[in-house]
Amino acid sequence: MEVIIESTQEAASLLAAKMIAALVHSKPTAVLGLATGSTPLGLYRELARMHRDEGLDFRQVTSFNLDEYVGLGPSHPASYHHFMRENFFQHINLPAQNTHIPDGLSTDIPQTCEEYESSIRQAGGIDLQILGIGSDGHIGFNEPSSSLASRTRIKTLTPRTRADNAPFFGPGEEVPQHVITMGIGTILETRQVLLLGFGEKKADALAAAIEGPISPLVPASALHFHPRAHAILDEAAASKLQRNEYYRHVFTNKPLWQRL
Repeated sequence: MEVIIESTQEAASLLAAKMIAALVHSKPTAVLGLATGSTPLGLYRELARMHRDEGLDFRQVTSFNLDEYVGLGPSHPASYHHFMRENFFQHINLPAQNTHIPDGLSTDIPQTCEEYESSIRQAGGIDLQILGIGSDGHIGFNEPSSSLASRTRIKTLTPRTRADNAPFFGPGEEVPQHVITMGIGTILETRQVLLLGFGEKKADALAAAIEGPISPLVPASALHFHPRAHAILDEAAASKLQRNEYYRHVFTNKPLWQRL
């Protein structure tokens, strides 16, 4: 896993946006895996700015989101359909028919999950997957103890994850117990991964994922099995890494052909 440490969350988000823009420029039909939550908001704002000011074109791009809450419809303010529409899709020219988010109102969740996996395969696979990381090391909604070979499926959220996500819900509104999420095995089949991590609250999880043993108790540690995984962090998120200076040295001294 390549570890890239930027001075601020804004600088890290800008670098991630440049990497995605480079992919879209080189492959206009790119398939993007998208994440939700507070972590990718700066990235989405920068990609929207690139579209508005620099003509970054998403007309032929296809997207697949990582997850959705079971029981929430697209119009619910805390649903990821709503999140993506408000924070990204309405600001770019990505056709609605090219976007895919799990159906939280499905009456046959196993079938929905199989169809989601099939849709990814039919699109040719995901070229680049954006990930955040939970404070307990989860990616997508693959909670600790998830199988490292798992596919898109229903998962039960831990009390910790539900508490972390409570701010996205209204006062007195309960966070759903269940979600549909891409599996770790699904994520590992993508061609490139950008794991974003910002803030001191994510430092312990990132240290465990990057420098600890590979374990289902730290789902993000499975990214060591991925041939093109990049962790893009700000200073606070990188503060618990033991080889902090080495990661900076490697990134600064890349050969020209490896640089963005």
